[in-house]
Amino acid sequence: MKKLGEPLYRARQLLEAVYSQRIDRIDAITTLPKAFRERLSMEGFELSHPSLQHRFTSADGTIRYLFAFPDGQTVETVWMPEGDGGEAGEMVDANGAGNGRREFTRATICISSQAGCAVNCRFCMTALLGVQRNLTPGEIVGQVLAVLNERRVAIDSERINLVFMGQGEPFLNYDNFMKAARLLAGPARIPESRMTVSTAGIVPRIYDFGREPLRPHLAISLNASNDEQRSAIMPLNRKWNLQALLAAARAFPLRERERLTFEYVLLAETNDSPEDARALARLIRGIRAKVNLIALNPGPEIPFGTPADERVHQFQQILIHGGVPTFIRRPRGRDIFAACGQLKRTVETDSSSLVSLP
Repeated sequence: MKKLGEPLYRARQLLEAVYSQRIDRIDAITTLPKAFRERLSMEGFELSHPSLQHRFTSADGTIRYLFAFPDGQTVETVWMPEGDGGEAGEMVDANGAGNGRREFTRATICISSQAGCAVNCRFCMTALLGVQRNLTPGEIVGQVLAVLNERRVAIDSERINLVFMGQGEPFLNYDNFMKAARLLAGPARIPESRMTVSTAGIVPRIYDFGREPLRPHLAISLNASNDEQRSAIMPLNRKWNLQALLAAARAFPLRERERLTFEYVLLAETNDSPEDARALARLIRGIRAKVNLIALNPGPEIPFGTPADERVHQFQQILIHGGVPTFIRRPRGRDIFAACGQLKRTVETDSSSLVSLP
């Protein structure tokens, strides 16, 4: 706005229109003078959301979106409703008129930060894509706005959670991820307390992240209790081993009542034994943290199996008895390849759960 010779409050008007009101056309931003809107359009400014290519709906209410950008790159974003399955009827006002918005208890949106991923975890379908490019801040935030618009729901800080756990490693696109987080927490009005970012262990960025004045919660994808095991399934460990990673975790400046999250994907007969659980409890002892256990979500070309439920619960109980708060993450959208580790732009699914958009 300064470069355009406009008063700086025009920037606030624009941010409010784009991120809070979610207006997607410059000529519809009526808080800006008509002459200025025309000038913006004439000079090539435009508003655009990711283009929705496909929508896949799971039996559990989860929706996987395949979004495309103008250069042809695509990413996936996942809507996970909770409470009522996310398909309650249209909201009505006191006079019985519908407002086009859908009621739900709460929901989580899983956001991608890169097209593909360079980290190459052996149990993750996204790794099979390789990395294509980083997403811009607008492309990251655009996923959230596009999903909320498609779902016809208003932003409500008490009901919307955001997790940067889709395609890509956010800390390998750190600056753009942080700009997106600031936009979401600012004009989009989703507070940082409702956001979580997951990293495979980019150690220098964990230290950087701890110094940010605004930061979401941190989750670290651990998945092993020793270096040999972790390097075999997460090659990144050869660059930043468990000693370096756990040092960064111990130094991370937690807020009052905040805990780190360690994510642990259980691979049958690989890292899911009682001995592995006891070693994990020893490894993270003294860190104010919780563990989320994720039984492998299977997929084509993944050379691991999903452990039996009994083995998962045994692993959990050993950690709990070792003093570690431990939770089992319920799989969401496995039938449409929307669960953790399954995002690979898959378009061949059971036809009963597929909706293709023109």
